[in-house]
Amino acid sequence: MIRSKTTLALLAATMLAGCNLAPKYVRPVGAVPATLPQDGIYPAAASDAPDVTRIGWQSFFTDDRLRRTIALGLENNRDLRIAAANVLQARAQYRIQRADLVPSTNLSGSGTYTNNIQGAAGALGGAAGGGTGAGTGTGAGTGGTGTGTGVGSSSRNLEFYSVNAGFSAFELDLFGRVRNLSRAALEQYFATEEAQRATRISLIAEIATAWLTYASDQDQLRISQESLKSFAQSLELTRAQFRIGVASELEARQAETTYQGARNDIAVLKTRVAQDKNALDLLVGTPVQTDLLPQGLADGGAALPLLPSGLSSDILLRRPDVLQAEHQLIAQNANIGAARAAMFPRISLTATLGTISTALSGLFAGGSFTYTGAPSVSLPLFDGGRLRGNLDVARAQQQAAVSTYEKTVQTAFREVADALAQRGTIDEQIAAQTARVEAANVALKISDARYRTGVESFLTTLDSQRTAYSAQQLLVTTRLNRESNMVELYRSLGGGLN
Repeated sequence: MIRSKTTLALLAATMLAGCNLAPKYVRPVGAVPATLPQDGIYPAAASDAPDVTRIGWQSFFTDDRLRRTIALGLENNRDLRIAAANVLQARAQYRIQRADLVPSTNLSGSGTYTNNIQGAAGALGGAAGGGTGAGTGTGAGTGGTGTGTGVGSSSRNLEFYSVNAGFSAFELDLFGRVRNLSRAALEQYFATEEAQRATRISLIAEIATAWLTYASDQDQLRISQESLKSFAQSLELTRAQFRIGVASELEARQAETTYQGARNDIAVLKTRVAQDKNALDLLVGTPVQTDLLPQGLADGGAALPLLPSGLSSDILLRRPDVLQAEHQLIAQNANIGAARAAMFPRISLTATLGTISTALSGLFAGGSFTYTGAPSVSLPLFDGGRLRGNLDVARAQQQAAVSTYEKTVQTAFREVADALAQRGTIDEQIAAQTARVEAANVALKISDARYRTGVESFLTTLDSQRTAYSAQQLLVTTRLNRESNMVELYRSLGGGLN
């Protein structure tokens, strides 16, 4: 009869186990337009262009030195190691929370030796899990007749042995409280995994940008050093002409001003190059060898000149940071379900199965087996509003998670749109700046020739030198912007995992 009731109770609990009080998850929509910008200055996607997000970083970056530097960073960067440790921690937390879904079963054994009848009764009761008592026996008195009940006497040693297996206070998850807590832990684990992926993508982009910045500053330093030689020659010439009265002191001083400015630029750029190396070493996590460092920006670029093949904003939903925010939102949904379930009755079950005997050899003999079953029900009646407050907190956290998810999508949309905007005009900037450098160099040659023939003053030549110097520096900066733009577009679209 008892077994039948227990079976019915377990069957009913199983039928009710499907009850889940968490709200149905619906992905927020409408935070950004359905398509990425593609009018005006924004470039149109080529119909035959591959999907940028499917191209691994080893294929995207074409310079072998840069690829080796990135690989070194993926092995040694400390932020990436922290992210990996966070994933392991979140996975362990999920395993801990998931363990509440099944009863924790323990096996125990004991032996009791006593000459006290009360101790014997306690040993029997404890060995049976609190569900059985001691039996009866007979004892003959000396010096008279009669019978008595009891288990031994104060002068007799008693022995009891027991082995028990069972679980204690296992919650029957009728309303999904434990399952929702487990789901929340699982989603937090998934979110941490996506955070690691986002850290990896960002690291690849940061290493590439730092490497390209180092190359750009090397070009800037070389331009300044070459210009300094030209400025030095002009300074010597004007000083000599000033000494013989052909040139004025104004021309000599202006030539010296340009020369000293180039000297200052060289000192600043040497400092910047050293700082670029320090920044690259920090990102990589170990000193970068000299043979991996660039001497300047390559003419062909260090990355593939790709454009995204699809311009739907749905592509943003594959970004790791967006997926991370979505997993956190789902976790908050599950927390609402757990908070709701806490307001309903909580049913727990304690059960043991074992054997008890007065002889070690009789532990598994017939008639020695014992069992106990102790279900309990707890229903909250008055808690001063604690449970309702917990539910309100969960709902507020879910609303914050919705806003966080939407803002993450909006930020991703802006990053891609900004990168596309620059990509749409960067080639025109390169072409214009290249033409400007060529024109400035020609103007410098003409003005220098006219100065040497006495047609123009030195001030015109000096101005041409400054213009050519500035144009060359700006061209290098524009080329760096083009390379960095491709890296940023690649990163913002979620590429770089393979």
